[in-house]
Amino acid sequence: MKIELAIIGGTGFYHPKIMNNIYEIKIKTEYGEVQLAVGTFNDVYIAFLARHGGRHQLPPHRVNYRANIAALKELGVKRVLASTAVGSLQKDLFPGSLVIIDQFIDFTKHREHSFYNGENAGGVVHTDFTDPYCPQLRKSLKNVMIKKGIVFADRGTYICTEGPRYETPAEIKAFALWGADVVGMTNVPEVTLAREAGLCYANLSLVTNFAAGISPHALTHQEVVEVMREKINLIREIFMETMFSMPQDRECHCFIKEDYTLGQ
Repeated sequence: MKIELAIIGGTGFYHPKIMNNIYEIKIKTEYGEVQLAVGTFNDVYIAFLARHGGRHQLPPHRVNYRANIAALKELGVKRVLASTAVGSLQKDLFPGSLVIIDQFIDFTKHREHSFYNGENAGGVVHTDFTDPYCPQLRKSLKNVMIKKGIVFADRGTYICTEGPRYETPAEIKAFALWGADVVGMTNVPEVTLAREAGLCYANLSLVTNFAAGISPHALTHQEVVEVMREKINLIREIFMETMFSMPQDRECHCFIKEDYTLGQ
């Protein structure tokens, strides 16, 4: 069984559903055990991982990002499409908008961000993040959404906060001045670990609300879930069509590693 494609589902995206012959597996990694689903679509095996667990039992700051990416790598996965629910920092990005993220700002504080801690065989590694998200996957996502007639933003900067609390209006104002477009709690270090593991990774963000200070009311998790529920089937369709419209060969640098073991 060859599994080279994977989906990571965020808030509100806990089950693949659109796939056939679905079964659960557990993979033990040196960072912890990971439970995920494997199924088929058009006779191709695809792995599905619910970032927060099948019952949304894991808050963003407690997700074992290293174990998740290590498990996908061990399966043989090469390409990953991930969904995230985000708040908007821009008044023209309304709830329900879809954004293909192309940059991120890391505002997390207490997470394990790397497989390389200086003590293992990898030594000291500095990874280039000029293009944090796979350009080939981003292009495929864009082409599918254009074909389907979906209105979307083809680029955007995601600022990742620690959570689980929502941000203050003052923080949101500062983030917007930094150039962020959306705010969320889960994309980092998932995206950075994927690159260290040599995986092609792209993120499609769904705007579920305006951020604090922009929203006319207090933020709730319920509004996030409700907007995701409205769009979840569309996101599933976009992901599946993207996976089957991508060139077979990886024409990017996501899996090309340079020797930085001596540092810089």
